[in-house]
Amino acid sequence: MFFNRYRRGLFITSFLAAPVILYLVYVIAPYIQAFYIAMTDWRGVTATPRFIGLDNFVRLFNDTVFWKAVTHNAALLVLLPLITIVIALFFAFLLNVGGAQGVTGIRGSKFYRVVFFFPQVLAVAVVAVLFQQVFRPDASGMLNGPLMALGLGPVGFLSDTDIAFWSVLGVMVWQAVGFYVVLFSAGLASIPKDMFEAAQIDGASRVSLFFRITLPLLWDTVQTAWVYLGILALDVFAIVWVMTLQHGGPDRSTTVMAAEIYRNAFEHFRFGYASALGVVMFFFTVGFAILSLRLSRRERIEY
Repeated sequence: MFFNRYRRGLFITSFLAAPVILYLVYVIAPYIQAFYIAMTDWRGVTATPRFIGLDNFVRLFNDTVFWKAVTHNAALLVLLPLITIVIALFFAFLLNVGGAQGVTGIRGSKFYRVVFFFPQVLAVAVVAVLFQQVFRPDASGMLNGPLMALGLGPVGFLSDTDIAFWSVLGVMVWQAVGFYVVLFSAGLASIPKDMFEAAQIDGASRVSLFFRITLPLLWDTVQTAWVYLGILALDVFAIVWVMTLQHGGPDRSTTVMAAEIYRNAFEHFRFGYASALGVVMFFFTVGFAILSLRLSRRERIEY
């Protein structure tokens, strides 16, 4: 018995050894290296960086640009998941349950799922370049052209410090919502249709169907979506860097932590300071994921 158990343990360990070693080398080791570099003044060219302790973190917390980036990430952290999930839930419910014919969804729902998902297929850089043209501040812009024809433009979607952030948020929602429509549709497909039909027979309205059946039974999926969208909000980079003016908007009106990490590392060659930013961003992301999972924890509903 002992020998069989030993052979089984050895067999499992032999399969796990390679991925664990790769994870330690390519994930954990770079994290440890980043934590060390964050306490140096390394500029990326010297072989032996000078250890300066927590000076980078002290400087970071006195940096007004850093606090602007944190404010924008915090705003995205709240608004991006909230808006995306609300829109995606609405469309998923409409496509799968809220149609005119019982609980079968609207006609052509499969086609609409493909249409909604299409932005997810595009690379982030492609989306950023695309919306640069949409937001152009002249008559050739897709939005400003009609606005100028009506005498209402041009509007500085990317150049106005009061509007640029909302333009970025709108693009992020546009790209993300299709994936979560498909995700919530898959969750709805797993809910027995008998539950919706029984509720309709009892006289439940579509609003009641959504809040009393759909949302409770999709709660685990919504929770997962919230965590993923929150991490996306903290990790956003390409949209801001490619689409906005000056790689962060006028007066840093759209800058985020990831953009400041890149700027400090590869434009100013302050790798130690950039690593300190990365360490702070790492703890923000892990803290958000843990907090979200704890606050949204609830008893699982079986059906």
